[in-house]
Amino acid sequence: MGVNITVRVAGSAQDIAAGARARIVSAVEAAVDGTNAVVEAVRVRLTGLPPGAAVLAQVAAEVNGRRVRVQRIAAGAGAAVDRLAEGMRERVAEATAPWKPRSWPRPDTGPGSAVPPAAPLGEAAIVRVKSPELVWCSPDAAARTMDAMDYDVHLFTDPATETDAAVFRVGPTGYRLARTVDAPPPHDKRGVPLTLSARAAERLTDAQALARAVAAELPYLFYADPEYGRGRVLYRRFSGGFGLIQGA
Repeated sequence: MGVNITVRVAGSAQDIAAGARARIVSAVEAAVDGTNAVVEAVRVRLTGLPPGAAVLAQVAAEVNGRRVRVQRIAAGAGAAVDRLAEGMRERVAEATAPWKPRSWPRPDTGPGSAVPPAAPLGEAAIVRVKSPELVWCSPDAAARTMDAMDYDVHLFTDPATETDAAVFRVGPTGYRLARTVDAPPPHDKRGVPLTLSARAAERLTDAQALARAVAAELPYLFYADPEYGRGRVLYRRFSGGFGLIQGA
């Protein structure tokens, strides 16, 4: 199919030999071969996780002009690559067909099936901060982006309230909307079975949010900063520590 694939290896992925790169390219090419999709800008990243036993595999690409991402984790590089290729095959199929809700609860093979163990409070820290320009879109569109990018939670700006909001994979349907202000359910729900959090996101400092996430062993936490009420997402990183997403 002639797909241009960039491979990057990071961390302590010691079982990734030179020949593994060819296997990665072959597996991803096979995942998109035979489809009618235009697949471009494929970037694969394999990261060895401490203490070095697990490998996190990620692939980002454009499918028919739309950004998609797949993330999988496995005990070794070979298994991670195999799971990544299968996930890419699923993502291409999703991107070229009418959208439908993903099954919930998620199978054990899903992108969030392996959550890093909770760190003791004294060792927990925010080690990465992202400050993207948040997209103004409907909760429906945000949920579809969450699926396409293999996220468990997605921060965006809700035009109905003109405030930050988040969709995440939880609850009875696997699609929940939370806002930084109290507001009625969205009118536009084009097939996304959204449930609505009963209350507006709690206002917390980053330190308070971190303590809560560690104490409750949460994979992520959506909250509002006390000063301006802007939405924030704290999430547990596979490589250790926590990441923070805040709107620019």
